[in-house]
Amino acid sequence: MPPKFIIAPDSFKGSLSSKEAAGAIEAGIRDVIPDAEVVKVPMADGGEGTVEAVIEAVGGEYRRARVKSPVMLDIEAAWGLIEGGQTAVIEMAAASGLPLIPPEKQNPLKTSTYGTGQLVTEAVKHRCSRIIIGMGGSATVDGGAGMAQALGYGLLDNAGNPINPGGGNLINIARISRPDDPDLEAVEVIAASDVTNLLLGPEGAAPVFGPQKGATPEMVVQLEAGLTHLAAIIKRDLGIDVTAVPGGGAAGGLGAGIVAFLNGKIVSGIDTIIELSGLEKKIKGATLVITGEGRIDYQTAFGKAPAGVARIAAEAGVQTLAVCGIEGAGSGEIRKLGVRDILSLMTIAQNEEQAKKNASVLLRTLIKNYIETFIRETRGEPADAGA
Repeated sequence: MPPKFIIAPDSFKGSLSSKEAAGAIEAGIRDVIPDAEVVKVPMADGGEGTVEAVIEAVGGEYRRARVKSPVMLDIEAAWGLIEGGQTAVIEMAAASGLPLIPPEKQNPLKTSTYGTGQLVTEAVKHRCSRIIIGMGGSATVDGGAGMAQALGYGLLDNAGNPINPGGGNLINIARISRPDDPDLEAVEVIAASDVTNLLLGPEGAAPVFGPQKGATPEMVVQLEAGLTHLAAIIKRDLGIDVTAVPGGGAAGGLGAGIVAFLNGKIVSGIDTIIELSGLEKKIKGATLVITGEGRIDYQTAFGKAPAGVARIAAEAGVQTLAVCGIEGAGSGEIRKLGVRDILSLMTIAQNEEQAKKNASVLLRTLIKNYIETFIRETRGEPADAGA
């Protein structure tokens, strides 16, 4: 029987999608073992590539919608339908993501999640009973206020007018009115996230994630004040305390917004994808599981895709190989989850720029070299023996 390999990487951000990474890994395996049984299960943890990973894993169809970008320009965003159209899969980054705006316009005082709300509305129009929202890559720190406005909530100032977009205007909210939409109330909403940060405080949305989205120290103070005010109005007008919700700070506070405005729940992104993809069942009988992402460091062991994959593999008694573009400090933490080896493109690339530019070829080569050694070892052959 030919060996069975499970290929379940996340994307290599800036270089390869999870699907492309899986293809390069498969090519490296087949360079050594042409008849190997290869099962590709592209992964995501709620960030970039979530829609593609889910549709590739379980089948489904892509949809597109005209929505507002983080700076309220008209753009087209993709989302997905799975399970016979019963479940929608949305990446908030497709409508409200940082890559959608140039660096000079990255200002979370002004950027909005309005487009994400429009994607949710599209899913509701399609009569989906469940919506999964991937939370990574946001350009916003508005606590989901923009999303709420797109859903029909009134976020009104003292004069009764809707507040303007952006985290800098949260402080102007005087009251919140609910939409009259029974279809919206009937939908189950799941926020798939890889962080557990609270909405407020030193580890909250503004100080931790604000700078990633262009916030200066002065902006962080403004954003924290705005989110604090938003949370107080939500508690008064909607009867929901979002300040103690783990993951409420995800995506610039969108996590808290999903709990408040959609009665949603926040779950582990990678656990959601693993469940949807049926990875646990597919791993049974595998010779080796191969996972990875663009950077593996101390954070990887805490909720990132490679950690989730390695955990499931270990439970099945299968060893895991982790591959990455760059191996950072604390990468060894993931070994505690059953990872036997960590490979980095930087070991064969001339520099980081080349590693990104030629990631597919380098990944294929890295896997080819590893599999040659791995097969010799499993056969009990000496390390310098021929393949």
